[in-house]
Amino acid sequence: MYYAWLENPKSVHKIRGHHVAQLDPLGILDADLDSFVPSDLITTIDKLGFYGLHESDLDKVFQLPTTTFIGGNENSLSLREIIKRLENTYCQHIGLEFMFINDVEQCQWIRQKFETPGVMKFTNEEKRTLLARLVRSMRFEDFLARKWSSEKRFGLEGCEVMIPALKTIIDKSSEMGIEYVIMGMPHRGRLNVLANVIRKELEQIFCQFDPKLEAADEGSGDVKYHLGMYHERINRATNKKITLSLMANPSHLEAVDPVVQGKTKAEQFYRGDTAGKKVMSILLHGDAAFAGQGVVYETFHLSDLPSYTTNGTIHVVVNNQIGFTTDPRMARSSPYPTDVARVVNAPIFHVNADDPEAVMYVCSVAAEWRNTFNKDVVVDLVCYRRRGHNEMDEPMFTQPLMYKQIHKQVPVLKKYADKLIADGTVTLQEFEEEIAKYDRICEEAYTRSKDNKILHIKHWLDSPWPGFFNVDGEPKSMSCPPTGISEDLLTHIGNVASSVPVKDFKIHAGLSRILRARLEMTKNRVVDWALAEYMAFGSFLKEGIHVRLSGQDVERGTFSHRHHVLHDQEVDKRTCVPMNHLWEQQAPYTVCNSSLSEYGVLGFELGFAMASPNALVCWEAQFGDFHNTAQCIIDQFISSGQAKWVRHNGIVLLLPHGMEGMGPEHSSARPERFLQMSNDDSDAYPEFSEQFEVSQLYECNWIVVNCSTPANYFHVLRRQILLPFRKPLIILTPKSLLRHPEAKSSFDEMVSGTTFQRVIPENGLAARAPHEVKRVIFCTGKVYYDLVKERKNQDLEKQVAITRLEQISPFPFDLLKEELEKYPGADLVWCQEEHKNSGYYDYVKPRFRTIVNHTRPIWYVGREPAAAAATGNKNTHLVSLRRFLDTAFNLEAFEGKTF
Repeated sequence: MYYAWLENPKSVHKIRGHHVAQLDPLGILDADLDSFVPSDLITTIDKLGFYGLHESDLDKVFQLPTTTFIGGNENSLSLREIIKRLENTYCQHIGLEFMFINDVEQCQWIRQKFETPGVMKFTNEEKRTLLARLVRSMRFEDFLARKWSSEKRFGLEGCEVMIPALKTIIDKSSEMGIEYVIMGMPHRGRLNVLANVIRKELEQIFCQFDPKLEAADEGSGDVKYHLGMYHERINRATNKKITLSLMANPSHLEAVDPVVQGKTKAEQFYRGDTAGKKVMSILLHGDAAFAGQGVVYETFHLSDLPSYTTNGTIHVVVNNQIGFTTDPRMARSSPYPTDVARVVNAPIFHVNADDPEAVMYVCSVAAEWRNTFNKDVVVDLVCYRRRGHNEMDEPMFTQPLMYKQIHKQVPVLKKYADKLIADGTVTLQEFEEEIAKYDRICEEAYTRSKDNKILHIKHWLDSPWPGFFNVDGEPKSMSCPPTGISEDLLTHIGNVASSVPVKDFKIHAGLSRILRARLEMTKNRVVDWALAEYMAFGSFLKEGIHVRLSGQDVERGTFSHRHHVLHDQEVDKRTCVPMNHLWEQQAPYTVCNSSLSEYGVLGFELGFAMASPNALVCWEAQFGDFHNTAQCIIDQFISSGQAKWVRHNGIVLLLPHGMEGMGPEHSSARPERFLQMSNDDSDAYPEFSEQFEVSQLYECNWIVVNCSTPANYFHVLRRQILLPFRKPLIILTPKSLLRHPEAKSSFDEMVSGTTFQRVIPENGLAARAPHEVKRVIFCTGKVYYDLVKERKNQDLEKQVAITRLEQISPFPFDLLKEELEKYPGADLVWCQEEHKNSGYYDYVKPRFRTIVNHTRPIWYVGREPAAAAATGNKNTHLVSLRRFLDTAFNLEAFEGKTF
């Protein structure tokens, strides 16, 4: 019976010892929300009978099985000693969850790290280093509390051990070859991490508390506990160079997780670090957010996907055992806040944060695990929060008993210092000198901080691009070269896009027809949407620009138009990416179907785009409106990232959009939301200059376009990289136009010397006699083709001009002014297929009025306001289309009406 208990690889102490481990420093809560003691866990003598054992068996000596490491060099132990050693390993200040991992080698590795006798012994030098790090962690918070007692800073008190924990992870990782660590964390303890882990100059941190500090940079800036940092330094423990980057992030907890992973993946990619041996990520979490935020789950599910893996992340949970004012029992249904990590077989190490040596050991093992197995690992620091949610908050309102105990709690620094002084590792004088030394450093930095009167947000930049901007952070020019390419290049890319560049590769018969059609178009010097995209991407690869396209089903394309990955019909999992066969020397092309996630994946691609300006990174939504499940990334990072953090980003969002009778959820990409967040002023009449187009792009927070031709789509993608700066680009992409016979472009619109057309003016009969034109219809996107067809049916090609806005924001004031002046006697109409309370009208109306100085109205033609984005009834869709087309070409529709 004894062997059944000990030899079982799922031995109860290993599986369930964490239930009784002494994890809570306060001694009042059970870390797993349950005071239940498993009946099969031998915690008292009377439990022996469960295994057919008796008290008299305790002193019997038993042969140890080969699967355990508790014996060390001994092959046999008494039952009493066996139980004692298992309890010491699994039921003290460390609680291990790993037996759910379905890999024997990995489980045995963890058992050896924790069961082997004597593994937790530290040298006196290591203990002194740990004490010094605790001094810095705690005295930093004490210093801020003394100097700015009424300021929010989200201090680390109650989990000061986090600083030496992070430093241990970084030291151990540096020792194993890591050169670059990218970190993401919430606000709690952030200033301490900046000061004592990243090693930001203290005066730069202290001056942030000065209310008179003026901002030198453009933009709005952000609060001090959201800012990031990038720093290269020598790691003192290993004497090796290490680069640390702490990502700036919003208050939206866990939103930064996928962004960190994307940036980490990019840094690994550019270094050729396929196994993650040079670059790694560390994510810090709060207990409530780790359990509560769905993006944590989305990020975990990217961890082992080929195009998204970062080869293992170390997660550190600051487990305050409270979320703002909410008890854990009300905050999660799972026993631990870390249970989400079990879905990817990540081991979870719970540790009492008031035992610094246990924490250091666990962090060292976590770093080794990540380096050995390239998998995620979680360190759960079970701690407490000495103050309220912030320094101004009163926690006794809602957690009176917990905070009575916290007020009595001896700080971890004093506990550990007393222990080391008692065992002679340090003297009281040495301890006091260490405190005085750091206090002096803080005071001197505080004095220097008073000289700082101007805040430079760029000093807090988390992702610098060396050499891309001038030394002062400005673009090297304010011009953009033509975006066209040579005809030879277009032809070559078209030919490869029409071929299968791998021998003995059998493709689907339907795909053969598509490739033949591409070849025919190339011969005829014409492109459709898919071929135009191919040519834009391919031209970058020749220039050494990496292109990455990610999203749900992007390899084939939701609408079966792209086919960038060919699949052998006879050999399973054999694929070919023709784009990677364009030239012998070319940049790689990455196209990857993502997991069925928007929030996590868009955050990941945003992070990837941060790493380098010399890459075109695109995320495509399955349908445009699906971006709203990633709204947090759009609002907090993409729209405002540069204003808050002086951080340029050139990510491209491809959002399929168009009212085609497909129902409320597959129609609108909600362009009104992007336009509402655009920062150009509708009432300010701009000054025009030669550089107006580029300078306007430089001043905006993002670019919103709805291209009506493949050529313009090609050009706007090309312009994205050829600009001397980076801005997010929102492209409302077509659905039916992908195969529309009129939606094709000639090579003549794409060859060298051609450029993106922000506005495509009328160029037919109406443009030849502008003074006879009765109406000018302005529109954008697919509705143009409906309007042109209806105009021809009604024989109004001389009386009605149709002008397309291809770039909606920033608004092309200069080109539209020319158009308006060309047709002085015409009605001005904005026509859109979207409902009036969505789409573009609310954005374009005041800007048109500004151009004409409010002297002419801009009439609305389109669908009526509606709560849903589109109808689900095909007939209703067609009737409303017919109605607004009739209005658009009824030249008396607005007679006698006031605007």
